[in-house]
Amino acid sequence: MSYYTNYSGYYTPPSSFRFFPKGMKFLLISTSAVFLFQLFLQLGLRIGHVYLYDVFFRLFALYPLGQGFLVWQLVTYLFLHGGFFHIFFNLLALWFFGVELENLWGTRRFLTFYFICGIGAGISNILLTPLFTTPLPTIGASGAIYGVLLAFGMLFPEVPVYIAFLFPIKAKYVVAFFIAMELFNGVMNTSDGIAHFAHLGGAFVAFIYLLYYRRSVPSFGRLSDFMSKQKEALTSKIRPKKKYSDTNVITDVNFREVKPRREVHDEGGFSQAKLDEILDKISASGYDSLTEDEKKVLFNASKKLN
Repeated sequence: MSYYTNYSGYYTPPSSFRFFPKGMKFLLISTSAVFLFQLFLQLGLRIGHVYLYDVFFRLFALYPLGQGFLVWQLVTYLFLHGGFFHIFFNLLALWFFGVELENLWGTRRFLTFYFICGIGAGISNILLTPLFTTPLPTIGASGAIYGVLLAFGMLFPEVPVYIAFLFPIKAKYVVAFFIAMELFNGVMNTSDGIAHFAHLGGAFVAFIYLLYYRRSVPSFGRLSDFMSKQKEALTSKIRPKKKYSDTNVITDVNFREVKPRREVHDEGGFSQAKLDEILDKISASGYDSLTEDEKKVLFNASKKLN
């Protein structure tokens, strides 16, 4: 697992496609492929008088209730886009904010979160847009990406994010700004052709999701905190186990070699026991306390031992 921060502590996205998690690769490739297929159909392909792009759009764009809505459109509309800049900025934001979420949660949970936000955004758009303006077919992944943006801001609120790659602003302020702008535009700019309530719906669903799973999220603090925990966990897994050797075995038992006592006898047949008595007597009273026989025994014994 890889994390992407520079030495200044500012968050920057990964620089190589091979480092992207599997879920991110799937979303980027599949969304781009569908967009290319849209462009291909827009070349004017038709069967008789029926243009294939019209059929494609009619089946997979998100239509309002009663105007052609089909249940699978709550998912398929996420892969359709209205132009190059529409898909470019959506995928750029997804890449910028989504990689760390997938690294944190894993591919399955990240994709589940993404599609839950996208479906929630579609439902929000269907239900709320008619209250403010005439509803139209909706395409684009912006609703799901707003969910990703909110999740990043909640999980890594103190991480600076570069706006226009120049100005570092903390993630929590970036998220708050975008949500406020969407709320304002959703109420005031009702005819700009942008599905603001889809964006707000995706962010709201993400907020509810994170509240529900808050106990299973490792950290709602700084990205560096999470990274340090993951680094410690990874280090403990890859650190080689110590092998026991003579140098790291500790014992409280001291050993010394004990030689067996030698049984000493001279011509007179004295024993070790007799010699021990003489030595004890010397220890207690000195050499002068010995009798002549005892001195003789001691002299003969020393000759035998040497």
